[in-house]
Amino acid sequence: MIEKPLLLTIYQAASMQRWNDQIRTVDLTELDKQAHKMVIAYILGKFEEDLGTQGLDWIEIIEGGIFEYLQRTVLTDLKPPLFHKIKEDREKYIKLNQWVYDKIYPVISCLGDPFCQRFKNYLMDTERNLNRRIISAAHFYATKWEFDIIERSNPSGYGIAEIKKDILSKQKKYQDLRSMREFLFSQKLKYFINICGQLRFQIRWSHLHRVPKTSVLGHMLLVATLSYLFSLQAQSDKDMRINNYFTGLFHDLPEVLTRDIINPVKKSIEGLSELIKEYESEEMNKKIYTLLPEKWHQQMHMYTEDEFSKISSRDGNLVKAVDDLTAFIEAYLALKNGMISEDFHKAVSDVKEKYSSKVILGVDFGKIYTEFT
Repeated sequence: MIEKPLLLTIYQAASMQRWNDQIRTVDLTELDKQAHKMVIAYILGKFEEDLGTQGLDWIEIIEGGIFEYLQRTVLTDLKPPLFHKIKEDREKYIKLNQWVYDKIYPVISCLGDPFCQRFKNYLMDTERNLNRRIISAAHFYATKWEFDIIERSNPSGYGIAEIKKDILSKQKKYQDLRSMREFLFSQKLKYFINICGQLRFQIRWSHLHRVPKTSVLGHMLLVATLSYLFSLQAQSDKDMRINNYFTGLFHDLPEVLTRDIINPVKKSIEGLSELIKEYESEEMNKKIYTLLPEKWHQQMHMYTEDEFSKISSRDGNLVKAVDDLTAFIEAYLALKNGMISEDFHKAVSDVKEKYSSKVILGVDFGKIYTEFT
């Protein structure tokens, strides 16, 4: 069963600052970077799927993203140049990853031996198949996206020219990846990635001071990751695990049009919640879905418009339960970190009560909440 230490470890990336040796106009966190990366990986994977590329495996892409996320929660203090230097020495890189595995194993052991073994294999294997190249390309573009913000803030800053040269050099490594070529030539898809990136700057619970802060985009990755892990625990089939992950990853995308409207506001006026959903649906059709190839519309609609819950209410409810769990942990951590607010106390008690006796697909959510006292 997924346990409290794993849940709290996954949240550590919300406090990990990126580019903290450069002038930044906004906070750039590891959680948001990993979330943006997986959105880009989805776009690249969809292109490869449409092209009929052999070897594409969504589970490998999803788990690879989770494995790299867990790796980064341990390697918090290694700057990228040093990390890449270590990677060039295979023996040192394997030793480093063995240390990472030893550090993280006590936390992930609750996920079972097969998952732990896949994680270890991923860390130790340096071969780059299609799925790992998709993740690597997505990682590169998310980094470039961040650097473009930093460069505009301080174009003549120390090291900026050198970083830019390195990024342009790395971009050439992915020119043979057909999905990357298609993506880079599509202005609409780059707009879509930019829109998703804007969710980095929309902070949840923005009316309250909270530590650590989480953005809407970061929250979406947390829901995606935990939805996949709970689906794994529930022994859901492959298609359901994939759908649950991407439902989590995109479930709050409409908030780029409306911002993060908290439940008390939605419920304050009769019919307001329905009006918001109607507005979101209209605007998504006009402004967001049109940026994607038409053949992707139905699937994206399924992820963002509650259609998934209608198609498969059982596992759809699992994603909703995870969404509530992440909100609970946000409030719980705020209280633990000394934030004083009746809203946080109410959120913690309300969600705890809601799931006190709920079991979904064999996952005892009530038992999970009892670990948080």
